[in-house]
Amino acid sequence: MKYIYLLLTTLVITTSCSIDNNEEIKNQAPIDYTAENEAAIKTFIEQNNLNAVKSDSGLYYVINELGTGAQPTATSNVTVAYRGTYVNGQVFDQSTTGISFNLQEVIAGWTEGITYFKEGGSGLLLIPSRLGYGSNDFRGIPGGSVLIFEIDLLSVN
Repeated sequence: MKYIYLLLTTLVITTSCSIDNNEEIKNQAPIDYTAENEAAIKTFIEQNNLNAVKSDSGLYYVINELGTGAQPTATSNVTVAYRGTYVNGQVFDQSTTGISFNLQEVIAGWTEGITYFKEGGSGLLLIPSRLGYGSNDFRGIPGGSVLIFEIDLLSVN
């Protein structure tokens, strides 16, 4: 009985501490990674000899193939094959066969960036953290990360 009480007490303390820590994280002011992200993106562009365009939002994109089909809007449903990496080349996600989604359901960098391509187009999106997952860790992606996506716009549905 003594051991059960000790186990339950430990469980309650551990759980309440992790809840408190999660609340602290939620209540922290976001960290501004703008300058750091900008420098990392510019270095990536130079190292890879890319001809990237910077949008007003701070998104960089490279159009390898514009495509010839329909051009999506920020509210379109699309199917995209992609490979997501960090600036160091480490892959964090990919879909070679393509996934379908509405552009309003994804990170801001995709909502904006995919609209620069037409169906059949391909290229790169270089997304600063403020247009990605922000300054907090998200599903294994470290807060403040620049995200690089190689994309193929398979269809506008």
